[in-house]
Amino acid sequence: MRIYKTGGHRLFENDPETAKIVSEMLSDLEKNGMDAVRKYSNTFDGWNPENFELDEKQIQEAIGRLDPQTIEDTDFCQANVRSFAQAQLGTLLPLEVSPRPGVILGHRHIPVKTVGSYIPGGRYPMFGSAQMSIIPAKVAGVKNVYAFTPPVKGLGYFPATINAMKKAGADRIFILGGVPAFAVMAFGMGIVEPVDILCGAGNKFVAEAKRQLFGRCGIDLLAGPTEIMVIADDTADPAIVAGDLLGQAEHDPNSGIALICLSEKFAKTCLDELTRQLAVLPTKDVAEISWANNGIIYIATDRDEAIAISDAYAPEHVEILVEDEDYYLNRLTNYGSLFIGEETTVAYGDKCIGTNHILPTSRAARYTGGVWVGKFLKTVTYQRATREASRQIGEVTERQCRIERMLAHGLTAKMRIEKYGG
Repeated sequence: MRIYKTGGHRLFENDPETAKIVSEMLSDLEKNGMDAVRKYSNTFDGWNPENFELDEKQIQEAIGRLDPQTIEDTDFCQANVRSFAQAQLGTLLPLEVSPRPGVILGHRHIPVKTVGSYIPGGRYPMFGSAQMSIIPAKVAGVKNVYAFTPPVKGLGYFPATINAMKKAGADRIFILGGVPAFAVMAFGMGIVEPVDILCGAGNKFVAEAKRQLFGRCGIDLLAGPTEIMVIADDTADPAIVAGDLLGQAEHDPNSGIALICLSEKFAKTCLDELTRQLAVLPTKDVAEISWANNGIIYIATDRDEAIAISDAYAPEHVEILVEDEDYYLNRLTNYGSLFIGEETTVAYGDKCIGTNHILPTSRAARYTGGVWVGKFLKTVTYQRATREASRQIGEVTERQCRIERMLAHGLTAKMRIEKYGG
């Protein structure tokens, strides 16, 4: 392996200053409730309405401001996401087995009751994120989904986001952003029922709030700046390679942008093409910083080394623009979502192809996938036994407990042995 263009892979790490700020805010919010919510919302977003929740009239008014094409396209995207989530749910079956006579073991999938969904705003109003957290939760059978999104300065809220949240199935919609939104979802504050799972991406303060609230409620995952890894052999189209890298670079100055090539000649061609495209990119102000600071090009000696480099990086998104796609598909193991061939691109997954775009970053793909319908289900086990089986299991249990010196545990087994004829 050689590195043709040096950049960094910036991992999302705990920042002590951010952690301190968020900790103090959460403490204040829990202690002072909605007074603190209003204080922070007004300070950070200039937003202090009489009611943070939108009523049905306001929701329909927002939807009415949209052109029919936007509504139709959102319906198209959501239908794909819903269809895939329903197919995923179909794979999650109850289980019941009898490993020995008289013993029955099983599991069930039970949806959590309440989910808090956060749809980020900020630099881009990412209304497509609504379906990614709300639809899988509703398909899983979650009863209550509370959706929060930050206000748009000077506008109040982004109509396309309201439409997406409503169509996805949100039960209640709130215009409130950042740490205060997560505090309301986690603490309830008399406004909502405290949620069981917090879901959705955001800035570093949002991510830190989720980290600190984990345990009090569940979270989907901790997601930092976006990442893309493109693996391209000499058969790939350099213009497509460059364009897809820049497509993620515009997200954030800290986006992770990486390319693996199999020859230096092709790497140079891609770099030249990227430089050409970057010069005229409408979002150059962000993408240029991201590429300069975090962009990296690896030159692998062969396919297996390319796979090893990618798996070590464990990126959020991997695109394989190669001749032998199945070779990579069957061997890559660490990624959030895989895009096979130039006919797909990360933007498809981000917006409307049907897979989820809330994905692991910062090498978390080594141990988790992204949000899916199973994220909102608890897989719980149960057991039954006949009296004869209970006596047999009890004899082994009682002996094991004596060795561990857990005598009260052993007595619970011994009582059953004696009652059932031992």
